[in-house]
Amino acid sequence: MEPSLLTRTIQKRPDKCKFEGRILFLTEDPELIRRQLAGEDLPWDTKNPQNNPKLRDDISTDEITPAHICFFFDEKLGEWPYTGLKCGNEVPIKRGDVKQGGFVAAVSGKRRGKGSSREQSPYAELCAGIKLVIAENIERIYKQNCQNLGVLTSTDFSLIDKVRGGEEIPLRKFTEGEDDITRQVIEYGGLFPFNVARMQKKVFLPPITTAKRPMTIAEKIFARHMMNAANEQGVSYVKPADSGFARTDLRFSHEYVTPMSAIFFEHFVGKDAKVNDPSTILFFRDHLTFLDEVISEEKKKMGLLDLAGQLKYKQEDFAAKQGIKLHGELKDRKGSEGICHSIVAEMYALPGQMNVGSDSHTPHVGAVGCIAFGIGTTDVFNSWITKDVRVKVPESVKVVVRGKRKPNVTAKDYILLLLSMEYIHSGKALAKVMEYSGEAIEALSVDERATMTNMAAEIGGFTGIVAPDQKTVEFLMERRGMSRTEAEKLCEGLYSDPDAQYAHVIELNADEITPMIATPGDPGNGKYIRDLHTPVPVEIAYGGTCTAGKNADMDMYAQVLSEALQSGKRVADSCKFYIQFGSQETREYCVRKGYLDIFKQAGATVIEPSCGACINAGPGVSTRSDQVVISAQNRNFPGRSGPGLMYLASPYTVAASAVAGYIVEFEPNGREATSSGIAMEKQGRK
Repeated sequence: MEPSLLTRTIQKRPDKCKFEGRILFLTEDPELIRRQLAGEDLPWDTKNPQNNPKLRDDISTDEITPAHICFFFDEKLGEWPYTGLKCGNEVPIKRGDVKQGGFVAAVSGKRRGKGSSREQSPYAELCAGIKLVIAENIERIYKQNCQNLGVLTSTDFSLIDKVRGGEEIPLRKFTEGEDDITRQVIEYGGLFPFNVARMQKKVFLPPITTAKRPMTIAEKIFARHMMNAANEQGVSYVKPADSGFARTDLRFSHEYVTPMSAIFFEHFVGKDAKVNDPSTILFFRDHLTFLDEVISEEKKKMGLLDLAGQLKYKQEDFAAKQGIKLHGELKDRKGSEGICHSIVAEMYALPGQMNVGSDSHTPHVGAVGCIAFGIGTTDVFNSWITKDVRVKVPESVKVVVRGKRKPNVTAKDYILLLLSMEYIHSGKALAKVMEYSGEAIEALSVDERATMTNMAAEIGGFTGIVAPDQKTVEFLMERRGMSRTEAEKLCEGLYSDPDAQYAHVIELNADEITPMIATPGDPGNGKYIRDLHTPVPVEIAYGGTCTAGKNADMDMYAQVLSEALQSGKRVADSCKFYIQFGSQETREYCVRKGYLDIFKQAGATVIEPSCGACINAGPGVSTRSDQVVISAQNRNFPGRSGPGLMYLASPYTVAASAVAGYIVEFEPNGREATSSGIAMEKQGRK
């Protein structure tokens, strides 16, 4: 703890808030947005909402601050909020529009802030003048980032009239229903001032006194890590809504977040201050190593490529200064050591741990039976001070997948089916733990389980987890060199009690599931490939990212391409197929298995590890709005990976479609691929 923090003066917000400024309604109609930017205040009927224009639902953080905007990591972000917001086929908000419009509040529909954990989004809104966000419901990480920065959030649309009327609004309107810690974070105006007050023992930390009860695996891990009344790690039992601080085993961040966190740390704590226990912190250079190959000339002229380089240098300098391990760029060739989630799963995460990372896909490593969740910039830099993070124990949703999967069905198909379900699509699973179980899940490798836990982020869940078993033990023995005894000991007690309580139970039968796709715009737009009524030609196929760049994914690409070569086929002339490794370990695995020769012979382009195309920063991105892409990545939000039309699918489907030249199911062992019930042969249409 820095001595200066103990003497710093910290004040709470006033008991009443007054918002002086206009309200920006983020509607589906681009013309209505343009009229607001031109100075018109839209009428809003709070009592008769059916009279109001339709608000945009599912506004992702990719739309609030597109990936290239996140190269900025200071107040300049205030020039850019909502510049990726798509309304119909238009993007009506341009640089500086929000800041110049004098807006103090922004209003939207369901699932505000879905997607990436990037705190640049609410920070951009704050720097543009937005002090209040109102939406029907709000994603967990985005909401927490708002609270950490001091941006107020609400689902109460009656506040619109109060803001417009210049009324003072009691602060309790924004703290009602929140746990004691979140309430105080809001009252102190953000996480850092709250934590300073916490160090000065000025805040109330509610003790966890939950009586003996059956617990889920997630609750058991939370209980092991929650700080108790004596400020020591561990309590006997927890239940959903218990709140407090949890001691982390591992904290990691990548180059999109580390520089902004470092600037916050140096500004608020001190330039010479030291982080708490650097041996449990990891940095990664994994997002932007191929950016120069795809960034447009227009963005280069804006200086964005140079800005992206500054992210790298700031992270390197801070890592060296603090003695933090950095998994960086390769020395002998272009690319990185690996994507943060891939490396953490392969080298670091252990059953029963609590890990946090600066990325919404941090739940990836829940595949080994640990709790792992994404946090924003402010949470990251605060965790460098305290080594813990604030949490409210979430409810769990149990997903049971029974039966035996078909040979061409994968974990990606399971998750795309889940994402299409009303319970999840409507936001009912927001901020909940997704616990995957059942014989079909148990049959999956740890790599495939990671696809399920990784895409808990697309569900909007707190995290995803699979109880460790013998496959986990074998994974730890193979990847970490552990003895069976060591690995089995780590897994002891990590299971849900038979009578544990769940918010909801979803049951699927693997026997009934066939290959899925998600149509462009949202991962929740899932449908069976056989329900496509006409073949969909594809120009780009992409296999990679944390979700689909693992060893098991490479097995799938290799199987499809190997069978294609045996049949005298290769990647269609009309399609470019990119395969990108998630880590160097996976690349070496492909070398050992002879996959690189298969990929090359089949006409695929192999790329060194990086997030790459998934964040519009590497080969595989679209360049035209009419360009169709099929990708094994985890998100297809508008503009995330270029302007084209992106379909999400499994590695099997992506590779088979690259060979066919249009979206098809993969039929292993020489059977013909099918699309919308039409048999296909060779590389042309029948």
